Amino acid sequence: MITVQQILFTGDTERWWALAEQLGFRPAFEPTPEWAEFDAGGVLAVHATADRHPANEADLHLLVDDLEAAERRLGDLDVTRSHMDGVGELLTVRARSGVVVTASAGARRAHSDTIAVQPIWFQPDVGEARAILEAFGLRAHLAADRGGWIEMHADGGGTVGIHSGEEAGIGRSFVAHDLDALAACLADADFPASVIDEAHGRSLRILDPDGGQDIWVNGVQDDLYGYHRVS
Repeated sequence: MITVQQILFTGDTERWWALAEQLGFRPAFEPTPEWAEFDAGGVLAVHATADRHPANEADLHLLVDDLEAAERRLGDLDVTRSHMDGVGELLTVRARSGVVVTASAGARRAHSDTIAVQPIWFQPDVGEARAILEAFGLRAHLAADRGGWIEMHADGGGTVGIHSGEEAGIGRSFVAHDLDALAACLADADFPASVIDEAHGRSLRILDPDGGQDIWVNGVQDDLYGYHRVS
């Protein structure tokens, strides 16, 4: 089993705790000013900003049930193993683009029918990103007919979107079923948000508590024009 954990860094942890719960996530344990985890579809981790991690950044972390097996499946990829206080053994995989994906033991089912984490992995080589995630155990679910987008699902909860782009990195994102109901709920809780209709689908844009770029919540894609199911 594998679970997607989206780690976001913020200078306003308490505001993000409130936003997480309004989105439909529930605390996995009592939050602290430095670290909190919220479960729904996958895990949303809220991390206080640090010297190497300013606000608005995001990391892609995977929780696996067998770290040894995961390391073996990664084969000849650029993998290092280390120990992190409070986490334990940690695998770090570096793509040729420079994007880093980390993994640790502790997969758990964090399913939700309403909302899930969906960090977006941007880089020119979509195939490399897919190969790395498949080695961990994620499976492609939806892909653009022309390439450039693949949606990867984890059996323990959460998804990862792979998006072609010249600037490599991890972007913050979520995916939900009922964007209109979610927008109304957020507005009632004083989180300004708006639903946007675009050619590729609908998305909800939420003002960032740290004043950065809007937070995206993509709608579950039902219209497959230009896309196809992979599995």
